[in-house]
Amino acid sequence: MRLSDITWPAAEAYFKHHDTVLLPVGSIECHGRHLPLGTDTLIPEHLIGLMEERTDVLIAPPVAYGACDSLSDFPGTINLGTALLYQLLKQITSELYRHGARRFIILNGHGGNCRTIEQVGLELHRRGALLAELNWWLMAWDLNPQWKGGHGGGEETAAIMGIDPALVDAREMEGPMVLKDVSPLIRATGFNTVDYKGVSVVIPRMVTSITDNGWIGPDHPQTASEAWGKEMLAATADYIIDFIEAFKQVPLKA
Repeated sequence: MRLSDITWPAAEAYFKHHDTVLLPVGSIECHGRHLPLGTDTLIPEHLIGLMEERTDVLIAPPVAYGACDSLSDFPGTINLGTALLYQLLKQITSELYRHGARRFIILNGHGGNCRTIEQVGLELHRRGALLAELNWWLMAWDLNPQWKGGHGGGEETAAIMGIDPALVDAREMEGPMVLKDVSPLIRATGFNTVDYKGVSVVIPRMVTSITDNGWIGPDHPQTASEAWGKEMLAATADYIIDFIEAFKQVPLKA
C-alpha cells in the first residue's frame, strides 16, 4: 500500500493498527557509460513493485536523490550532499513518527547514503523507534556470493537488465576496468582505496580522477544477463518481504 495512493483517513486508520513504514532511497549519478543515471533509484523502485501486492506495509514515496559527492563531476549527477540528505530524511521520518510510525525500513540503492541513514536511525532509536537499513546490493551478495559486484559492474548491470534491457547501452560495455593510480608506488584498488606494499589505505578522490568511465569493480558489466537480474531481484524481494514480517515483531523500548 503506497502512501501516495491513499487518503488521509486511510492513513489515519493504518497508523491506528500498524507502525511500520518502508521508504526507498536512491540517487541520480554516474554508473559507468552504459547504465542510466537513475540506477540506484530504479532498482529499489522495481523491488517495491515486486513486493507491494504481497505485503501490507505502508510504502512512502521514494527519495530519488542521494549523497554522491565523489561522482558529482560526471554530467547528469545530482548530489544532495550528506548534510542536505540528512535534513531530508530526518524530516520525512520525523513526520511519519508524528503520525505513528515507529519501525522504519529504508530500502537503499546507494552506498553513499549509508552513513546518513545510520545517523537518522540512531536518532530515531533515542526516540523509541527502530530503523533497518536494507542495502539491496549487499543483501544480494549474502543471498548468493556469485552475485557480488562493484559500482556499475555486472551486478548492477544485471539488475537493470532484469528491469528493462533497453536501459543498458551495450555498446559502452567494452574494454577492461582501468583505474588511475595515485603514483607508481601507490596503486588504486577501488573508489577510495589504494595499495601500498600489500596494505590497503584510504585516499578519498573524485571518481573522475580514478576512472574515465565511472564503473569500478571486479565484475565486468559484460558478465551481466537479464536472467541473472530477474533471479537476483526476485530473490531479494522475497527476502525483504520475509524480513519485514520479522521486523514487525521486534520489541521496541518504552
